[in-house]
Amino acid sequence: MTLTNWAGNTPFTASRIHRPTSLDELRRLVAAARRIRALGSGHSFNDIADSPGELVRLDRMPPLIEVDSAAARVRVGAATTYARLAPELHARGLALANLASLPHISVAGSVATGTHGSGVGNPSLSAAVRGLELVTADGSLVTLERGHEDFPGAVVALGALGVVTALTLDLVPAFELRQYVREGVPDDAPFDEIMADGHSVSLFTDYRDTRAWIKHRAEPVSDGWRGTRPAVGPRHPVPGMPAGSCTEQLGVPGPWHERLPHFRPDAPPSSAGNELQSEWMTDRAHAAAALRGLRAVGDRIRPVLQISEVRTIAADDLWLSPSYGRDSVAFHFTWVKDPAAVRPVIELVEDVLAPFDPRPHWGKLFVRRPAVPDRFRELVRRYDPEGAFGNAFTRALLDT
Repeated sequence: MTLTNWAGNTPFTASRIHRPTSLDELRRLVAAARRIRALGSGHSFNDIADSPGELVRLDRMPPLIEVDSAAARVRVGAATTYARLAPELHARGLALANLASLPHISVAGSVATGTHGSGVGNPSLSAAVRGLELVTADGSLVTLERGHEDFPGAVVALGALGVVTALTLDLVPAFELRQYVREGVPDDAPFDEIMADGHSVSLFTDYRDTRAWIKHRAEPVSDGWRGTRPAVGPRHPVPGMPAGSCTEQLGVPGPWHERLPHFRPDAPPSSAGNELQSEWMTDRAHAAAALRGLRAVGDRIRPVLQISEVRTIAADDLWLSPSYGRDSVAFHFTWVKDPAAVRPVIELVEDVLAPFDPRPHWGKLFVRRPAVPDRFRELVRRYDPEGAFGNAFTRALLDT
């Protein structure tokens, strides 16, 4: 049986897959391999995680969740999922400041690709990293901490520097949220004000009709919220799909990790793999203009669109993060699972967003290659001079 990514649209071509059970075994494997890369939860839609040689999965390594409550940080194994990590933190009165839509994804894979949630004050999940440990091509174990000159290039690194084995994350005190869905968001609603109306706010749209997902820390959202109407029952982000896989709505208070994701960890997420995904980030200052541009071509987008999600992300200082150096707005697209039909629409969306300097999510589908800074190329040459961790995806980026 061929191993594929989560959605099944990308078969992995690696000749062998290793699942080491100790750090020493991993170091020996990496040192002996000519070409090798780490594979996490596989929640990517392109070949970023594949290897022309061998793959290594860390899901059989000893479990690692070491909480330092006094310092408000946690050291966690690379393959740990957010679904596994979050309840452990909450039980100690601690939390991550934000989570992505899916809790099913691994910490290391999410960090390496700049994955994010939403909220005008919330940076990407990668920004929570204060330290990481990785095995480099000769089997050495390297630890980098915030403040090291290589650190901003090593956090969102696309797997190009080595196999990350553990990360240390910043934490905040645990908190509760209420989740609401509001329907009938008008096109002329003030974008910045709406997106600042909760700890995390997402707009779900087909560029004709729009709903808002509001994750609020305080009192209930009023029935007159910005001229919208409250959903009369639970909703799935994709219209018409049953909401049983979604986290609780209707303003019922609950722990942060049971409200920040859109989907429950014990249920199939999103469209359960029957989908393709793309996402681009632009400067938040261009949100209104970009939305107008996408609405103008909505009739060409909708035939292959399941739903689009619009989110905000605070700036960070990580070189390859899509929100590097700028507060960002993210335009996420869940497509039908038809690559041939979707590709020309991806090109159309890239054309519409081109005036706003879009940066793609590294783990999703895009056509135009973004620029990679020379300092990251230099970092790759130092950490992986023989290209052991390279693949077609990284070569295409680094050779441009």
